[in-house]
Amino acid sequence: MMGPKTMSRRDWLKLGGVGVAGLSGTSVLALARRGGAAAALEHAGVQEVIHSPTELAQLRMGVFGDHAPADGFDPDAFLFDFDYGDVSRDEAGRTVREYEIVAVDREIEVAPGVWFPAWTYNGRVPGPTLRCTEGDLLRVRFSNAGSHPHTIHFHGTHPPAMDGVFPIVEPGERFTYEFPAKPFGVHPYHCHAIPLKRHIHKGLYGTLIVDPPGGRSPARELVMVMNGFDTNFDGENEVYAVNTAAFYYRTHPIRVGVGEPVRIYLVNLTEFDPINSLHLHAGMFRYYRTGTRPDQYELTDTIMLCQGERGIVELELENPGLHMVHAHQSEFAELGWMSFIDAVPHLAAEDGVPVHRYV
Repeated sequence: MMGPKTMSRRDWLKLGGVGVAGLSGTSVLALARRGGAAAALEHAGVQEVIHSPTELAQLRMGVFGDHAPADGFDPDAFLFDFDYGDVSRDEAGRTVREYEIVAVDREIEVAPGVWFPAWTYNGRVPGPTLRCTEGDLLRVRFSNAGSHPHTIHFHGTHPPAMDGVFPIVEPGERFTYEFPAKPFGVHPYHCHAIPLKRHIHKGLYGTLIVDPPGGRSPARELVMVMNGFDTNFDGENEVYAVNTAAFYYRTHPIRVGVGEPVRIYLVNLTEFDPINSLHLHAGMFRYYRTGTRPDQYELTDTIMLCQGERGIVELELENPGLHMVHAHQSEFAELGWMSFIDAVPHLAAEDGVPVHRYV
């Protein structure tokens, strides 16, 4: 069978999504067409990994895989991993938040058994989710330990000298970005070195959340970065995901409480495709573009975002059970951008994604 780096997107779709077999214990990848995944598992002698009717139903939908965080990246933890930096006060009493970000070359697992030669911030894709409050002074100490020149460009308002287009930070060099955080909302950051599409596609991006003064209402808060990976470097993606690991939240649904406020910080950093999208099944959500106007939202179940667009999704699921969440481009969904949110009655406070507390 051809390896993932020599296969076209059409080849991957013919296989049902992910393109290599790795069958061992509870970390399973079954290559099968729609309706054939369960049979493939049985043939491989690993049917013991099917623990419930839900898992069997997922298998019958198409390719089944499990992502073992062998590269140190945990998609569950990333959902709610907010980095508030090292906090201090300046002479004027203003909050100062300091962050350390290092660019480093590293292979990452983008689907079960499928590895991608990435350029990363702090060794992972996406990079850390930086969080602050409007008006905080941000001090981001950037070191380039990679093999190519890099920068960090932050969306938002700041002095041009801190914009991350110049200076170019060569391998082995450092630069410190310093600026007040504004406006409140959700903003991407990414490398702005040339060729831009290569540096973004290889993984140099992340999310900056700027809270309004006083914060937002309590909710279970999640970060979802829509991305894609061109595994054979032919200029189109073979793998799509949220938070890098294809199909991960389909086999590991995100648990929330029925009727509980949920807030998703959604960012699109998919290279090579003009748009990406999000569609929620069996419910509706409020969508706040860029998160800068809490008084303006659209009530919908489907949104489209071009590259760099972002927003805040707020919802309360009325009914218990699995709510599918996926790209409404069918090809993207079949190649990895497929997830579930599991609404659970009486979800205990210690279960699922923690309710966010402002720092």
